[in-house]
Amino acid sequence: MVERSSTSNLASLLERAARKWPERPALALGAHPLQTYKTLADRSSRLATALITTGLRPGDRVAIVSRNTPTYLEALFAIWWAGLVAVPVNAKLHPRELDFVLSDSDAGLALTDDYWSGAIAAPLRVIALASSQYEALFADADAAPVAAVDPTTAAWLFYTSGTTGRPKGVAISHGNLYAMTACFLTDVETIAPGDAIIHAAPLSHGSGLYAVPHVARGAVHVVPESGGFEADETLRLLAAWDRTLMFAAPTMVRRLSASPALSDARLDRLKCIVYGGGPMYVADCKTAFAALGPRLAQIYGQGETPMTITAMDRATLADAIARNDDARTESVGVPQTGIEVRIADTADHALPAGEIGEILVRGPTVMQGYWRNPEASMRALAGGWLHTGDLGAMDRDGFLRLKDRSKDLIISGGANIYPREVEEALLRHPDVVEVAVIGRRHDEWGEEVVACVVARTLPSTDAARHALEAALDAHILGCIARFKRPRAYVFLVELPKNNAGKVVKTALREKVAKTG
Repeated sequence: MVERSSTSNLASLLERAARKWPERPALALGAHPLQTYKTLADRSSRLATALITTGLRPGDRVAIVSRNTPTYLEALFAIWWAGLVAVPVNAKLHPRELDFVLSDSDAGLALTDDYWSGAIAAPLRVIALASSQYEALFADADAAPVAAVDPTTAAWLFYTSGTTGRPKGVAISHGNLYAMTACFLTDVETIAPGDAIIHAAPLSHGSGLYAVPHVARGAVHVVPESGGFEADETLRLLAAWDRTLMFAAPTMVRRLSASPALSDARLDRLKCIVYGGGPMYVADCKTAFAALGPRLAQIYGQGETPMTITAMDRATLADAIARNDDARTESVGVPQTGIEVRIADTADHALPAGEIGEILVRGPTVMQGYWRNPEASMRALAGGWLHTGDLGAMDRDGFLRLKDRSKDLIISGGANIYPREVEEALLRHPDVVEVAVIGRRHDEWGEEVVACVVARTLPSTDAARHALEAALDAHILGCIARFKRPRAYVFLVELPKNNAGKVVKTALREKVAKTG
C-alpha cells in the first residue's frame, strides 16, 4: 500500500517555495507584480480551507472554467492544497460541451471568469474568480496544512476530445506531475528563482502544467493583460521580465516571428520558447530560429502523458539547424528521462530503427487511466504501454519522427480537433447526406479543418454554394466550439470508398491538396 503524505501533494511545492523565497514575486499581470510567494501560499492555503468549508471533501472535483488570469493559479494550487481534484476546462468550449465535462467529472463547484459565471447551465455552484463572492471565501478562512495524498491520487482531470464525440477525462496524478516536473528540469530547461514564465497559452493546458516546475523553482508567473496570446503584447512584456520562458503552439511561434514588434523586442531577456501541441514544419522552424535566435525547444506529449514523451532542448535544436540537418530538425527529439518509447507493429512488437509503427509509451508520467471509463483505459494501456495512436519512426540515434496520426486527429493552432466529432455534428443538418472531415496544411495554424460534403442537392452556382456554406456554419456553431468548425467546404457527388465501404481519407486529402 502506498503511503499518503503531504509531500506527495503538488501544493507542497508552493508551500516550500514560500518558505525559501517569501518575498520573491510569484504572480504578475502584465508588467505589474501582484503577489509574492508568501502571499500566494497564504491565499491558496486559506482558499483550500474555504473550499472544504463549502462541503467539498478530498477527492471531489472542482472545475476551473476561465481564460488566463493570475487568480487561476491561486485557485489551482488551493484545489490541490485541499486534496481536491482540479478540472481545468478549455474556456473556448461550446456550452453543450462544457455541460458534458461538468456532468462527467461530477464537479461539485465551478470557478469561472466573468463570461462563464452566467453561462453555465449545469446545476452546480458557480463562483467567479476575483469577484466579491470569491474574495468573501477568504474572510473567515484560516491557513490549513497541505492535505496528505498518495502519488497515484488524481490531481488534474484533462478532458480530451473523443473520436466518438464524447470527451474522455484523463486522470493525471500528483505523482505523474511530479515526474513531469523532473523531466522538464532535466530535459527541457533549467529554472532559477526570479525567472519568469509568460502564460499566453491556455492555463487549462500546457502552460498550466508548466506552472508546476516554475512554482517549484520560485519563478514569477506573468499573465498578459489580454488574458491570452497577442504577439505584440507578449514581445513587449520582455522589457519587464528577464530570463523569460513561455510555452507556445507552433502557430504562436510563427506569429511572434512575423510580429512588427520583434524589431524592438528585448530578445536578450527571452530565455526559451518551448513549442509543442502541433506540427512545426522545418521551414517554419528555420524561419523562427532566424528571427528569435537559439531560444527554441520542442516537446512531444499527449494529455495521457502530459508534455512528456520526447524533447529536444534548445542546444540540440540549434545544433541541428547549424548543421543543416533537416531530419534532426524535423524530429521531436529523444525520449525524456525515465520515459520508454517503443515503435510497435499492430501486435505491439517492437520495430527496428527507421520503420514506421504506432508510438507506445511507458513511464511515471503516463496517466492512471480514463476517468470512470475502465474499458477505454484497458485499451489505451494494454500490456502496460500507453498506445498513443500516433505513427512514427525512431532513427538510430534515438530521435523520434512523427509520421501521421492514426486517429486522424487534426491539430490547428495547438488545439486538438477530432474529425468524427465535427462529422457527427454536420450529419445532423438535413442537407448533409455524407461527410468526411480532414486536415489541410495551413501556414499559420499548422492545419485547418476541411469538410468534404455530399449534399442532398449539389450546389450548382456560386450563390447556392455560399448559401449552403453559411447554413452549415450556422448549424455547426450551435453544436460545437467555434475553433472546431470547418474553415472550408468541398462539395462532392460522392466520397471515395474502399471495397469495405470505408471512406478513403488519403484520397480526399490528395484531392483537396490539388484543388487548394
